[in-house]
Amino acid sequence: MFCYQCEQAANGGCTKIGVCGKKPDVAALQDLLIFGLKGVAFWANEARKAGKKDAEVDRFMIEGLFTTVTNVDFDPEAIAKILRKCGTMLTKAKNLAGSVTGAIPEAAQWQPASTTDELIQQGEAHGVKSVEIDPDVKSMQETLIYGMKGYAAYADHALILGAENDEIYAFTHKALAATLDNNLGLMDFVTLAMECGRINLVTMELLNKAHTDAYGHPVPTPVQLGTKAGKAILVTGHDLKMLETLLKQTEGKGINIYTHGEMLPAHGYPGLKKYPHLVGNFGGAWQDQAKEFVDFPGAIIFNTNCIQRPADSYKDRLFTWGLVQWPDVKHVEGWDFSAVINKALECDGFPEAPGKEILTGFGHNAVLGVADKVIDAVKAGQIKHFFLIGGCDGAKSGRNYYTEFAEKAPKDTVILTLACGKYRFNKLDFGDIGGIPRLLDVGQCNDAYSAIQIAVALSKAFNCGVNDLPLSMILSWYEQKAVAILLTLLHLGIKNIKLGPSLPAFITPNVLNFLVENFNIGPITTAEEDLKQILG
Repeated sequence: MFCYQCEQAANGGCTKIGVCGKKPDVAALQDLLIFGLKGVAFWANEARKAGKKDAEVDRFMIEGLFTTVTNVDFDPEAIAKILRKCGTMLTKAKNLAGSVTGAIPEAAQWQPASTTDELIQQGEAHGVKSVEIDPDVKSMQETLIYGMKGYAAYADHALILGAENDEIYAFTHKALAATLDNNLGLMDFVTLAMECGRINLVTMELLNKAHTDAYGHPVPTPVQLGTKAGKAILVTGHDLKMLETLLKQTEGKGINIYTHGEMLPAHGYPGLKKYPHLVGNFGGAWQDQAKEFVDFPGAIIFNTNCIQRPADSYKDRLFTWGLVQWPDVKHVEGWDFSAVINKALECDGFPEAPGKEILTGFGHNAVLGVADKVIDAVKAGQIKHFFLIGGCDGAKSGRNYYTEFAEKAPKDTVILTLACGKYRFNKLDFGDIGGIPRLLDVGQCNDAYSAIQIAVALSKAFNCGVNDLPLSMILSWYEQKAVAILLTLLHLGIKNIKLGPSLPAFITPNVLNFLVENFNIGPITTAEEDLKQILG
């Protein structure tokens, strides 16, 4: 195996077992799925040239890409099932396209083997390093594919809420098919990567609208970190509709619902916070689950990525839903959560133990609602600078930088934060500036859309470009959704981004130089040095 798609990849790439826990069989199956998806994309793209498309094929591309995102599906049999569906979709797209001129790529002629073991053997022949091409071209191809995996996660969440956009599907087919075209060079893939950033913005906007149409715009909301007496279910992941369904099914059953990880911002949505048994947030970011879940006396359910190898001490209380799966962990198919509810009722539950409260719900609608106060504070010199400190959290060393940066940011600065990176500092007390909290939790990683809207609104208010604002982006990355968001920022022309804790292993020196020369993107150093450089 060889995998370097996430930030924690060992020594530039995992070769024996993934640091995430991915085994060689799963790695091979996921590599094969990407290979198969390229084949589907080739035919679907040809079909679209003739004005033909198929909704089932389009939606499958999103499902397939999201399945290969880090910490989603670790179950070889589940991936094998998706691979067989991939073969069906390839045939369907081929029939839709009809005859085509020119050479047919190997991926477009692929069909899945019969058994899982045979599929693994197929996958071993189609790994990341199976095709030898120019390293810089390969670097940009992988960046493009990882960005597509990232927006596929957001497109999947939106689709669950009934929202989709054909532009996303069209680009997915075009871009994946392009990776099979040996006539394309480095700048072709740079252009496609920038377009991927635009498509991710389209996808985040789609998901934002789906969320707010269903649950209202987030409002600033205090969230309890303590516990309430009663039975308990912990929900971790990103999917709000799954949480809403569980809240409906647990009404009147004496079960309290707690959020974990990226689900924390759910408390800010009026359509979700109206449920009195959505009582608080338990624990922190995804990488702490193994030590935190042991102490949760109830059922636990993952509704999207970020699962780690579960410990035996809580494995019998663990459930998965949607695309996330782990071997021998109970998977909920569909929308009936009675098994999760029954397990929660069997468990001890929590005693009453109130704790600290933290604020969430500062989406763009909430922040722009007090934009006049923010603008006045800037003009009066009360707010000197804005920092967006956010992104993925992770277990690797070097991430204390983000805590130190937030702590050492001067008291006349405001910190916007989003995604699970916030758990490095969101329990600290930063105070306020004239009633405006110094720490504004914008939401999940997809709520980078809100952060962008806030930045654009400020640039209009001050009649300048976003790069001319007193705004600095200090980002942490871990997996492919962060790659998609970074491509969006580059598509928008945003410069001077600080990225860490380490740079992607799939970025070659020449590609890095391109990013530095064109966008002045740079690695984080120390909190003190970076603050000094930014603030002068």
